[in-house]
Amino acid sequence: MLDRIDDVLTPAEDWLAQFEKALTTPDEPLLKSLFHPDSHWRDVLALTWNLQTITGADAILQNLGVHAGRVGPGAFRIDPTRAAPRRVTRAGIETIEAIFKFETKIGRGSGILRLIPDTSDGGRLKAWTLLTALDELKGFEEPLESSRPRGQSYSRDFRGPNWLDLRKAAAEYADRDPDVIVVGGGQAGLTIAARLKQLQIDTLIVDREPRIGDNWRKRYHALTLHNQVQVNHLPYMPFPPNWPVYIPKDKLANWFEAYVDAMELNFWTATEFKSGEYDETKGRWSVVLRRADGSTRKMHPRHVVMATGVSGIPNLPDIPSLKSFTGMLLHSSEYGDGEPWNGKSAIVIGTGNSGHDIAQDLHSSGAKVTLVQRSSTLITNIEPSAQLAYAAYNEGTLEDNDLIATSMPLALAKRSHVMITEQSRKLDHELLEALARVGFKLDFGDGGTGWQFKYLTRGGGYYFNVGCSDLVARCEIRLIQFSDIESFVANGARMKGGEKLEADLIVLATGYKGQEYLVRKLFGQQVAQRVGPIWGFGEGQELRNMYTRTAQPGLWFIAGSLAQCRINSKYLALQIKAIEVGLLPRVARAPKADAALV
Repeated sequence: MLDRIDDVLTPAEDWLAQFEKALTTPDEPLLKSLFHPDSHWRDVLALTWNLQTITGADAILQNLGVHAGRVGPGAFRIDPTRAAPRRVTRAGIETIEAIFKFETKIGRGSGILRLIPDTSDGGRLKAWTLLTALDELKGFEEPLESSRPRGQSYSRDFRGPNWLDLRKAAAEYADRDPDVIVVGGGQAGLTIAARLKQLQIDTLIVDREPRIGDNWRKRYHALTLHNQVQVNHLPYMPFPPNWPVYIPKDKLANWFEAYVDAMELNFWTATEFKSGEYDETKGRWSVVLRRADGSTRKMHPRHVVMATGVSGIPNLPDIPSLKSFTGMLLHSSEYGDGEPWNGKSAIVIGTGNSGHDIAQDLHSSGAKVTLVQRSSTLITNIEPSAQLAYAAYNEGTLEDNDLIATSMPLALAKRSHVMITEQSRKLDHELLEALARVGFKLDFGDGGTGWQFKYLTRGGGYYFNVGCSDLVARCEIRLIQFSDIESFVANGARMKGGEKLEADLIVLATGYKGQEYLVRKLFGQQVAQRVGPIWGFGEGQELRNMYTRTAQPGLWFIAGSLAQCRINSKYLALQIKAIEVGLLPRVARAPKADAALV
């Protein structure tokens, strides 16, 4: 039961009641009076069928007035099953935060309201942020808990196919095409496939690796996740409560295998997605898949979901003199283990997470390692600094925390991360000063927004220190600047000062090209131009072309951390379901107040 605290619960209930009245009457002056001048409304499909953030009371008023009349939002109530309304501090501002539920003509949703006083209106409590997010479509609810399948036919029809027979037939696709092909079987591919499965959308995952989980299993030997277990659960199947705080790569890879089996996902291993062409008239793709035996299979799904990660193709920098090097040259994606390099010399180019981890792995294996810095890098200790961004996940339910993460508009998320970054710098000051003394070039993200916005804008450029920075600071791993290298030679590098740096191995930890390169390779220049940039923030306040309809019908993108994929796979799956049942057009319209809504 909710505690009836007059200064927390009552204002939230009163605001929701007035909000519903203002929308249904409609009453424009009342609606305008409910929003703080500095306010933000983030809608995730519920009213606009877009993922969008609108800032400023006037803009919010205009957009709400247009959309509310069509979708009929109502039944706004504090959700008694979620965290009770409370006073919290978000982005440095004390606010009343309340989780609510509501309905529209087509679905049910959840939201978060944050109230702060408006000093220009006598301190009246008004909405500072508002989230409205779609949870489910009416008539197409997920078959969970009491609605789960009964499975009677498996146990009672002795002469019919059993569960295993049906699973094998479903995964073979001998006489049908899937509705959706998901390209990539990592966390992004598994989460969207699991969500689509629950919405009865026939989905096939294809992955070029020979075994489920190999995208983690084949990474360098010492790798563990850099964020903590409570943040990283997959939908429907949380990790066991006895799992380690930092999950080893092979443990995660094995869990992926178990997840595919338990969630009954159709998954073709050793299968490469070669190409795709879209038929505008039929609304279907013609895709070519190459199987392990070299044979090809052509399929015609209505949707292709690219789940290949933030970046697709290894970035190999144009360094002409590298052709002179006669030792082993690897991209970080090809690196496995440092043991073969015991007693030998290695150069690692790149100072992001992969570069540091590989350098540390080589050092621990007995190699003489030089780390080459090409550009300034953000460094933060893995504990406690790097985990500050996930502090909310240390308490409360996963469902509530995911909704809180979804609710933060971009401007306030940036403000929060500036504060987190400042706190991290204070906690890590000794390490940062020691790195600066040996010539390491540090930065703290655009506008001081820290590592997470580096990830969201460029997919890298930072390192969570698990020991390599200490080795660099103590000069146990040598640091040089790329600008000090004159050229690479047969057995290493020649420095501008004349010193020769010998190496048996050079590792290019130089990241990956953006997904648009992979789109161009698989679908052609025209589709790549139509879609445009993927990932990072454009003029709007959302990630570009992620988790939502793109300008290319039937082409979707999902990527990011396990948490990002868990959260956003839900909304991507709902859009695909809405298209399949005729509630949503296949092509996204611009998120403007006059945008049509089916």
